[in-house]
Amino acid sequence: MRRFTEGFYGYVVAVFVCLAAAGLFLLIAPQSRDEHIPRREYSITVANFGHSVPYGVWAPVKDPAGWVPNSNRIAEGENGAQVLSLGYATAKREHAMLMESDEKPAAGFASRMANTERAVGTQQIDGQPWERRFREDKNQRSLVRMLPEATLVVTGTADWPELAELAASLQQRPQG
Repeated sequence: MRRFTEGFYGYVVAVFVCLAAAGLFLLIAPQSRDEHIPRREYSITVANFGHSVPYGVWAPVKDPAGWVPNSNRIAEGENGAQVLSLGYATAKREHAMLMESDEKPAAGFASRMANTERAVGTQQIDGQPWERRFREDKNQRSLVRMLPEATLVVTGTADWPELAELAASLQQRPQG
């Protein structure tokens, strides 16, 4: 019995026992293979934002299929303007976000949210022109629409079709 507890054989037995214990633990320990992305309801945030700005808020009528709203907040931007942020995990599990404000100058707000001033083209979404911006080092794409009353920025690591899907879901709600 002594030869199994000393020397090379003892070492091999000890390693085998440890590996068997680790394997047994992994076999019986509960494991979840399901992805869990926390869902954050944003309707109250949008309603509160609507009460704090002098225009009808733009928000998704319906979330795109397979998307999970996972963040929302109202922050104070420059010059005291309110900024609405709605974040999503897209169907392809990329990130997309709507940023909205009546901050002036609108171009400054758009550039800050898109992390770039440089436009790379335009895109028609539901018959409306949106400016495309791309920041390569952050893999960040942005669609920008400057309206008389507010600026909308749909941005994130999602591809152009997914960002366009979020932009197309936006509809202006009545003020108040």
